[in-house]
Amino acid sequence: MSNSVSNSQAGYYFLQVPGPTVVPDEVVAAMSQPMMDHRGPVFAKLAAEAAQNLKPIFKTKQPVMVIPASGTGAWHASIANCLSKGDKVLIPEVGMFSTLWGKVSRELDLEVIEIAGDWRSGIDAQKVEDALRADTAGEIKAVFATHNETSTGVTSDIAAVRAALNAANHDALLFVDTVSSLVAMDYDHDGWGVDIAICGSQKGLMLPPGLAFAAVSEKALEAKKTSDLNPGYFEFDPLISATETGLYPYTPPVSLIYGLKKATEMILDEGLDAIYARHAKLGEATRACVNVWGLETQCQVEGQHSNAVTAVRVPEGINADEMRAFIFDKYNLSLAAGLGKIAGEVFRIGHLGYQNPLTLMGALSGVEMGMEAFGIKFKKGGVNAAMDILSK
Repeated sequence: MSNSVSNSQAGYYFLQVPGPTVVPDEVVAAMSQPMMDHRGPVFAKLAAEAAQNLKPIFKTKQPVMVIPASGTGAWHASIANCLSKGDKVLIPEVGMFSTLWGKVSRELDLEVIEIAGDWRSGIDAQKVEDALRADTAGEIKAVFATHNETSTGVTSDIAAVRAALNAANHDALLFVDTVSSLVAMDYDHDGWGVDIAICGSQKGLMLPPGLAFAAVSEKALEAKKTSDLNPGYFEFDPLISATETGLYPYTPPVSLIYGLKKATEMILDEGLDAIYARHAKLGEATRACVNVWGLETQCQVEGQHSNAVTAVRVPEGINADEMRAFIFDKYNLSLAAGLGKIAGEVFRIGHLGYQNPLTLMGALSGVEMGMEAFGIKFKKGGVNAAMDILSK
């Protein structure tokens, strides 16, 4: 954690957004190593090992590509390699990022069928099944599901979505956005029958922005053979080769891959189950705090609350962005903004990545003090409720 972002502030800067997240000192040190020849044997070995470390994190035996891009680039890559112009795709709307994937799809000349949502609950698997059953001609070529909707703090049941495809006996590919869910909560690529999963480096993987990842099934690779889109820079074949050889089709971001190897080693050393439990406890504590404050979470369905981020609705008449700016200026604490149609109505507390009970307690204390200083009416004691959970 860096000392300060606001030059007028003493002490530590609290980065409590759901990405980019705090980069551990060990990862920073790894990225600070001297440059080396990206075509040489030392880097090739390091890059291949980093890519192989991603397999147990995605829980897959299939290749996990490392792509110099953001998560949006991984979506472009996945669509351009595995679908064709005019293909129909089914997208359940659960928040800002699920709608953005619709935008990317339209830009690549796909036909988007949306299942409207309320931005307060996750994917309705029954509606997915109904839509697929109605597609008797098999025109829907893929279902795009967002595992954890970062804008709303809502998590969807991907296994249930796969079950919906199976129940409808539909052959559509299943694409999953794991950008803010991977590492923060259980994700089982092979076990859930996902065809393509995409992720970004700047969240649970504890890296700076700049790398994207795509885990791909054999079925998706078979679909690639008939795609008529031109992936160009994002062509899968050399990227898949690089997972084994460490040799990229273009100059890779060497320092980020140094960091990727270290970050994945740290994740595997801590153990995925331990990390999931840590995030679950942080999420539970945050929600308990918000509940005592008397404020609403954007997520309204029990069991669908995110362990990566909590979106909190402010009282009517309050501008959440003004409150966030006030808290940043006063306490050097960054909270995330509301996005899309809930902009100004919510603020988001990120609790994923390199976080522990003390970092969360500092952030929640800053929010509680900040809300009081800003003049928001709420019930005090939320921080104590969080502490009770975290101290168990």
